[in-house]
Amino acid sequence: MSRTRIGEIRPSQLLWSYGPGALIDLPNMSVVTMTSEHWDEPRCRTIQEARLLANVRRVLGPQVESLRMPPINEEEVKDNTSAEALIGVPVKPFPRWLRCVKCGLLSPVEAGLFELKDRFRIERARFVHKGCKGSDGTKKTSDADAVPARFLIACKSGHLDDFPWHWFVHRGQDNCKGSLRFYENGASLQTENLWVKCDECGAARNMAHAFGKASKENLPGCRGRHPHLTRFEECDQEPRTVLLGATNGWFPATLSVLAIPPKSSTPLSQLIQDGWDDFSDVDSEPELKGLIKGFKRSGQLPGIEAYEIGEIWEAIQAHQGGGDQVYDRDIKTPEWEVLTADEPPNDYPSFKSKVVPAPNQFRDEIKRVVLLERLKEVNALIGFTRIESPEEGAGEDSVKRAPLTSRAPEWVPATEVHGEGVFIQFNLDHLEDWHGRKFVKALDDRLRVAHRAWRRKRKLDPDEGYPGIRYSMLHTLAHALIREMALECGYNAASIRERIYADVEGEQNQAGVLIYTAAADSDGTLGGLVELGKPENLERLMTQALDRAGVCSSDPLCAEHDPTKDQSLHGASCHACSFVAETSCEAGNRYLDRALLIPTLETRDAAFFWWEG
Repeated sequence: MSRTRIGEIRPSQLLWSYGPGALIDLPNMSVVTMTSEHWDEPRCRTIQEARLLANVRRVLGPQVESLRMPPINEEEVKDNTSAEALIGVPVKPFPRWLRCVKCGLLSPVEAGLFELKDRFRIERARFVHKGCKGSDGTKKTSDADAVPARFLIACKSGHLDDFPWHWFVHRGQDNCKGSLRFYENGASLQTENLWVKCDECGAARNMAHAFGKASKENLPGCRGRHPHLTRFEECDQEPRTVLLGATNGWFPATLSVLAIPPKSSTPLSQLIQDGWDDFSDVDSEPELKGLIKGFKRSGQLPGIEAYEIGEIWEAIQAHQGGGDQVYDRDIKTPEWEVLTADEPPNDYPSFKSKVVPAPNQFRDEIKRVVLLERLKEVNALIGFTRIESPEEGAGEDSVKRAPLTSRAPEWVPATEVHGEGVFIQFNLDHLEDWHGRKFVKALDDRLRVAHRAWRRKRKLDPDEGYPGIRYSMLHTLAHALIREMALECGYNAASIRERIYADVEGEQNQAGVLIYTAAADSDGTLGGLVELGKPENLERLMTQALDRAGVCSSDPLCAEHDPTKDQSLHGASCHACSFVAETSCEAGNRYLDRALLIPTLETRDAAFFWWEG
C-alpha cells in the first residue's frame, strides 16, 4: 500500500465522522478510511476504562483486549516525506470512478486515464486527466483535473460500492466497451438535468432514474462490497443511490461511559488507573521515583505529585493484584448511583461535583441539581451503519452494524474527552402522579404503536426497545435545555450532549437528565454550563425553554403530528422546536414530544410542567 500523506483530520473525528468505512471528502479527492487492523497500533495509546471495555466485550466478544486512541504524532513534523510525517491511518481513493471536469469523461482509476499529481503536497494532491482535449475534442491537449464521481450506492447492511455506470447507461449487462461521459443539460444541477452517455453506442440515461421507486428497476443487486475491508460478501438488501458527502453514508455505532470513581476507589487509585500504561512496567520504587519526576516535568497525570512514593507503590501493587472486575449491569446504572449519592465524590482527577438546591419555581418537579465541575467521557467505536442511524448503544438488533475489521477485533478505537455538566434529578412522587393521567397514557400508547410499526418495517422484534413515556418526557426536556443553554454558555450547540436516566425496570427507579459538554482538544472546562446550573440561572433557563416550547413556528402542523400516521418516532417535535445536532442526541432525535412538557395547541392535559408562561 502506498504511504502518501494526503490530508489531516482531528483524532476525535476518526470516531464520530471519519472512522473505518467512512468517506473523507478532501478538497481534490475522496478517500475511504481503511480498517483499524492496519493502524499503527504501537502509537495508539491505551485507554484504561474497565467498565466500558466490559460492555464492548459483550457486543464484540471476549477477544477484545483494549480500547485505544487513534495514532497521533504529537511532535510537529515539517518534512512531509519523512517516516514520522506518515503517522496516521491508512486510506485509499474511493469512489474509484472519477470524472474529468473539462470533457466529462467517466472512468475508474484502474483504467489508467487519471494520474495522481503532487502526492507529497497535502494541499495540492489530486488526480488529473492526462491529455484532455475538452468537451468537443478540438482543444489543445492538456491535463485537466479529475474529481470523484458524486454518485454511489449503499445498502442498509453497511455495504458501499461505486455507482454501476455501465449497467445503468446500458440498462443491464452489455458487451459495449465504450467510454462514458457525464454532462449537464439544463440551467440547474437538479438530477433531471444530469445525464450519462456512452461514446461508443450512444446510449444515454438521465440520473433521475437512479433515485426513488425507479431505482429498484434501474439498479443491480447489492454486491456486498466493503471498501475499507477490500472484500465482498453475500447481501440480499436493495441498494440505494447516495451522494458523496451525504450524512446517511456513515453513522458511527458507539458505546460511551462517564469515568466515575468506583465505590471502593480513592483519588490515588483513580490516578493509577489513568496512568496504568506507564505504571504497569515499573518494577521497583527507585524506578517509580524516576517516573514521577518525569510526570512533574511534563505535566502529565496532574495530582500524582501530591503523594509519597511509598503510597504510590502500594497503590500500584494493589492495582496489579486486584484482578478483573466483573461488570454485570448496564452502563448507566453505576453512573446513576454516583450522581444520586448523598455526597457525590468531589475530589477525583476526572470527576468533581457539587450539590445545589432545585430552582424555587420547580421544586415540585425537581428533587435536586448536581453541578459537575469536571467529568470525563470515554467513547468506543464498535461498528457503523449506512442509510439508517443506530440507536444509542445499539449492540443488539436495532440496525445491522458493519464490521470495523475483517476478523474479530482485538482492540477498538476509542477517545476520552473532558468537560463539565449539570445533572437534574426529578421528583419520583410527582412523576408517578403524572404517569397516571389518561392523556399521558394516550400519548404513550400512540408512541408505542409508532415504535412497533417502525421496528416491524425493519424486520425487528416490535416488542423490544421501547424506552417508555418517561424517557420521552426527559428526552424532550433535555433538548429544550440544550437549545437554550447553547445561547448563553459559550459552547456551540453541537458540542453539548445529553444523557438520559429513565430506567424503571432495573435495580433503580431512575429519573434524571445530564446535560454536559466534552471537548477532545481541551483538558478542562470553560465553566459555562456549571454556571448555568446554579439555581437562579437554571430557573430562568427552564422558564425560557418551556416558554419557547409552547409554540413552534411550524404549528399547527408540528403540534398535530401523529407518529402513527407516518411511522416516525416523535410527536409534536421538529427541527424548528426540538431537534438538535446528531452529535448531541443519544437517540437520533427520536422519542420527542413537546406535549409531554407543556400544553400545546393540540394537547393540553399531558404536560409534566403545568406551565402558564
